[in-house]
Amino acid sequence: MTERTNWLKDEVQGLKDQNLFGELPVMETPAGPRIRINGKDVITLSSNNYLNFTNHPRVIAAAKKAIDDWGFGTGAVRQINGTMPIHNELEKELAEYKGTESSLVFVAGIAANRGTIQALMGPEDAIISDELNHGSIIDGVRLTKSDRKIFPHNDMEGLRKALQETKNARRRLVVADGVFSMDGDISPLDQIVELAEEFDAMVMVDDAHGDGVLGKEGRGIVDHFGLHGRVDIDMGTLSKAFGCVGGYIAGDQELRDYL
Repeated sequence: MTERTNWLKDEVQGLKDQNLFGELPVMETPAGPRIRINGKDVITLSSNNYLNFTNHPRVIAAAKKAIDDWGFGTGAVRQINGTMPIHNELEKELAEYKGTESSLVFVAGIAANRGTIQALMGPEDAIISDELNHGSIIDGVRLTKSDRKIFPHNDMEGLRKALQETKNARRRLVVADGVFSMDGDISPLDQIVELAEEFDAMVMVDDAHGDGVLGKEGRGIVDHFGLHGRVDIDMGTLSKAFGCVGGYIAGDQELRDYL
């Protein structure tokens, strides 16, 4: 440690003195309903591995085959080295799964939220966001220079007011979680879409916790409410119900082309 970073030692000790320092527990078994943490067998209620796909033989076999066939990485981003057939196939299957024209995969759901919001919205636009949205949505909103309105959680009157207050914006985006990760409550997406259509605003939903859980065959909150074709940007992740890693945006072909 250099003199320039000595302050870190004091900060860490201060956290420990206040019992605020987070020690990472060691998970000594594969992820699943029952795991061993620091030598103790427990039932896990904190995992996002909703369908236990992380240990499914077909998932494991597919991962091994992909490495055998294609190696462990691409060597560079798609724009430089090109894309792989397996990525194109994944995007096609995700679009079919979500009932959209196309999809675009990202390294993580966090990157999908941050990158998409920042790419779509500019200084002349307005973003209207639920107060309990995921941190990656908040990050994406902050990275723009758009006008920002935060409406009370799942409050449709608050959303209406925010839409009225942003009527002079060039474009407006209403964004909300589908299933809120901290409380587990479901967004009234059907009502959000109706209001957005009334005020000619785009709708983006973070369905990270809805995939595999809501809708027919786990197709998510858009399917749950029968809103196919009415939600402009459907974001999802592969690291929860799908049991692996990655994120994606599903929507019209033009959305994918623009991103």
